[in-house]
Amino acid sequence: MASIYDFTVKDQQGDDVALSDYRGRVLLIVNTATECGFTPTYAQLEGLYRALHERGFDILDFPCDQFGHQAPGTNEEIAQFCTSRFGVTFPQFAKIEVNGEDADPLFAYLQQQKGFEGFDEGHELKPVLEDLLAKADPDYASKPDIKWNFTKFLIDRNGNVVRRFEPTTSIPDVVASAVEELL
Repeated sequence: MASIYDFTVKDQQGDDVALSDYRGRVLLIVNTATECGFTPTYAQLEGLYRALHERGFDILDFPCDQFGHQAPGTNEEIAQFCTSRFGVTFPQFAKIEVNGEDADPLFAYLQQQKGFEGFDEGHELKPVLEDLLAKADPDYASKPDIKWNFTKFLIDRNGNVVRRFEPTTSIPDVVASAVEELL
């Protein structure tokens, strides 16, 4: 695969969506969860989306239940939660897996392009996540897989994966600035 435009994903209704439909736009692809400590991130993502959408920016939301079963429910229940609680208007897709044998091919590709580089220094949940992950796999930090909900991949207008942001990365400061640079 040469770019994300070579992938097709499923929308909430299970219909195919070609990512080539987003050609020429800056994208932030995110794996999300509705019952996670990072769930309030939806509000920050929605603010970013509303501020920059008209300039060629989209957020693609992929619910994932692989981390502590924090995304229970059907695609419809997840969408209802996100719209009623956080006013989400950016595209939400079908629930997927992001790691392992059943990982969605898009997320396997994203991990190949940008691996894990560590959680953000100073974030209050950094030691909690590191401890949790180290107990499950002492070598977790050397692997490119997604570590938790709300990992974000920034895609340029040509379909290239240019940055990876862990859930501990500040959206108003770091992510917004990186998106602005590409617009």
